[in-house]
Formats: sequence, structure tokens, C-alpha cells
Amino acid sequence: MNKKTRDLTLSALLSAFSVVVLYVTSFWPTGQYGFVAIASLFVAAAVIDIGMVNGIYVFVVSSVLGMLIVPDKASPLLFILFFGYYPIVKSLIEKIGNVFLQWILKLLVFNAALTVMWFLFREMLLGFSEGIPGILIVYILGNVIFVVYDYGYSKVIRFYAERVSRYTSGR
Repeated sequence: MNKKTRDLTLSALLSAFSVVVLYVTSFWPTGQYGFVAIASLFVAAAVIDIGMVNGIYVFVVSSVLGMLIVPDKASPLLFILFFGYYPIVKSLIEKIGNVFLQWILKLLVFNAALTVMWFLFREMLLGFSEGIPGILIVYILGNVIFVVYDYGYSKVIRFYAERVSRYTSGR
């Protein structure tokens, strides 16, 4: 099989898996954030196995199909607003040698996304009341959870790259 055909096929498969996981949130809404994070792993797999451009294709296709197919639009919106593109951004940021700068950029990206989500999903963000105390709690907890998420996500990506990727990438 030629490389372009293999890359296209793998991109389509990873997009389909991502949409299926997003669809699961319609039946299991309590795991919404977790499933949306899992759906983003397919974007990360595309970035690792077939490159950044194909990772972007998987993100875009998964986002569009998620919005068209998934009955509850909150999950595809979370995917579009943060989780789906984060593996791409993370990959680009982690190419920078300075770890301190990496964390500043990651936190800036997260807080920008959180700000957009705050205005779109205010009630969904833990049900905090509006006002300074509620916003501060959301941002403080959000940043702590994000740091833990990023650390765990890095571990999962490293596992995939070292143990699984060699079987899917044709190397």
C-alpha cells in the first residue's frame, strides 16, 4: 500500500474512532470530560504516526462529524474548543526546549480556552455562581486539573509512542 493511501486510511479510521467515542457521551453523560479527552487521543495518535497535517485533518473531520452526528452538542463543542486541538498544540509547544516557557504557553492556551468555555458553558462549569469568587474557583481548580491532565496525557502519549505506534505506523 502506498504511503498516501495508508495515511488517508489511518486518518479516516482515527477520525471514526474519535467520533464514536464522542457519540458515547450521549449515553454516558457523567463521563463527558473523560470521553472527550479519550477522543482527543486519536488526534494525538495521528500526530505521532502520520504527522501534524494529518493530525489536523483528524481534528477537523472529527469536529465536523461530531457536530453533525452526536445528538448532545456539548461534547463535540468541548472537543472543538479544547480537547481536540490540544494534542496538536501540545506537540508544537513541546518542541520548544525551555520547560518553563512550555508551561507558560500551555497554561495560556488552556486559560484562553477556559475563558471561551466560561462564556459558552457557564452553568456547566461546576455550577458556580457568577461573580469574582465563582470565577476564581473555576480558574484555580481548572488550572490545577489541567496540570494533572497534561501530565497524565504526556504519560499516555509516551506509552503510545513507545509501545503501540510501531505497530500502526508501518515502521
